[in-house]
Order: sequence, then C-alpha cells, then structure tokens
Amino acid sequence: MQIELKEKIEGALDSIRPYLEADGGNVKVVGLSEDMVLQLELTGACSSCPMSTMTLKAGVEEAVKKAIPEIKRVEAVNITVA
Repeated sequence: MQIELKEKIEGALDSIRPYLEADGGNVKVVGLSEDMVLQLELTGACSSCPMSTMTLKAGVEEAVKKAIPEIKRVEAVNITVA
C-alpha cells in the first residue's frame, strides 16, 4: 500500500475514532486489496458489538469513501455475526 494512501486512510479513520473509542472500540487497518477493498480489524468492544456491521457501513465506510473515493468498499475481517 502506498504511504500517501495509507496516511489518507488513517486520517479518515482518525476522524471517526473518537466515536468508536467512546464506546470502547477502535479499528485497525489490515490491508487494501488490488480491487480497492479496505480490510479492517475491529478491536475492543467493536469486535463483539451486535451493531458493529452497521457502524462499519454507516460510519467507517462512509468516512473512508468520502476521504478516498477510490476505495470501493470497507470490510471487517473479524466481525462475528451473532
């Protein structure tokens, strides 16, 4: 992953991290596929929260795609759907 792109991604994530952290969670970048799918690991309370899928799509993905339109979608590598 290009350094400039990684910095943009981290910047976008930093804009929403305070909200995740307020609920005891966070996200960590795992990788970016060749077809521009950003893979994240949900950490802390986010990894087991039943609302994490909605948070990922409505919050995290929206913030990332707004900052970096080239990214097609955001997926979590560790969401366990209960």
